Amino acid sequence: MNVSTGPAYRPARSVLCRPHAPYPRGFSFIAAAFLLLAAPLPVRAQEGAPEAPAAPSAAPAAPAAPPAAEAAASDPAALKIRILMARELREDRLPPLSLLDIPPPDDGVAGAKLAISDNNTTGRFLKQEFTLDIVQAATPAELVAEVVKRVDEGIAYVVADASAGTLLQLSDALKDKDAVVFNASAPDEALREEQCRVNIKHTAPSRSMLTDALGQYLAWKQWRKWVLVVGPAPEDKLYADAVRRTAKRFGHKIVEERSFAYDPGSRRSDGGFEQIQQQIPSFMQGLPEHDVVVVADEGELFGEYFPYRTWISRPVVGTAGLFATPWHPAIELWGGTQFQNRFKRLAGRTMRSLDYNVWEAVRSVGEAATRKNSADPKVLIPYMRSPEFELAAFKGQKVTYRAWNGQLRQPVVLATAKILVTVSPQPGFLHQTTELDTLGVDQPETKCTAFKK
Repeated sequence: MNVSTGPAYRPARSVLCRPHAPYPRGFSFIAAAFLLLAAPLPVRAQEGAPEAPAAPSAAPAAPAAPPAAEAAASDPAALKIRILMARELREDRLPPLSLLDIPPPDDGVAGAKLAISDNNTTGRFLKQEFTLDIVQAATPAELVAEVVKRVDEGIAYVVADASAGTLLQLSDALKDKDAVVFNASAPDEALREEQCRVNIKHTAPSRSMLTDALGQYLAWKQWRKWVLVVGPAPEDKLYADAVRRTAKRFGHKIVEERSFAYDPGSRRSDGGFEQIQQQIPSFMQGLPEHDVVVVADEGELFGEYFPYRTWISRPVVGTAGLFATPWHPAIELWGGTQFQNRFKRLAGRTMRSLDYNVWEAVRSVGEAATRKNSADPKVLIPYMRSPEFELAAFKGQKVTYRAWNGQLRQPVVLATAKILVTVSPQPGFLHQTTELDTLGVDQPETKCTAFKK
């Protein structure tokens, strides 16, 4: 093991900066100053330096390449492809436990902007121009009305950050129009099953995809005995349903379930951590022998209390501890570093899961437009549903939409707060079509009938 106590020595890039120059240091500075004053102005400045003015007699320098969107906009013959992001402002939600997890104001929007930039990078060569419109409202009725208005004005691609109920209202309001809705945030299984809609595509993984990704890894680790802790929120119970399905599917055993009640009003009061330090171990006493504790807390209101506070030293997984996610800011593989850096330059922060889901949706439109060289929704929407469509998503393999329920099949990351742990599907979980269909509801199991019509 190599241990470093500081930055490694790096040789100086210029002889004038080397520590052991063959002439006196004072002379080197004087000589350098004389050379700089005597030398003619360069035609091009070095990277990072201010641009020097060109000599009057010199030919004018070529202008820098314009941004992709501006280049496309300068061509009146470019195909105009407008994409709408619809945000439901759900201000009744409690903030997460940690101040580090409070979502930024542009959560999701920054992902859309990066995807628009990526679309236009290719689009300018094909005479295509992508633009982004954003609408947001605090009530479903206002949001649906505004989206319908924009679709009537010619926008055919809607990326929605909304609850399951609002998403269904959007879908039903647009069912007779040439438009598609991308679900970027709602993990509800019913949206892909009993209440599926043919005009909705899901870039957000379903709950069963997330829990199956976790269940596969726990099977690979042979951690078969689970204790399930469920919160009181409806979303917590839906996540718990997905956990039970996963346990049955992969041969795990839930040895006991417990419901955790919490009082969000006093969780940040003085001395609160001391109460939690006593409360959690007491709550976890008297359990059967188990390998892991699975926490169902989608609202992130209590789950983070459980790691390091259980009565018996056991890993915590689920919505806290080791969790499943479509994206993580620590991903470096498969070109992830460059992808993350581009996002940071645009947004000034790390990419979150919602940003990634929205990016996938907007890029899906861009990829379809590139392959078909068209802006016509009657061409692009069926193509995205076809087996020929695929999208490079910085996850090591192409991602595609399932033909039976519109869900984007994709690898799922398992991570802690700081680092990637593994990626599912896990080795050994095979499928006759694609291993990605081992995550979530497979075609023989689906209850969705809308796509069969």
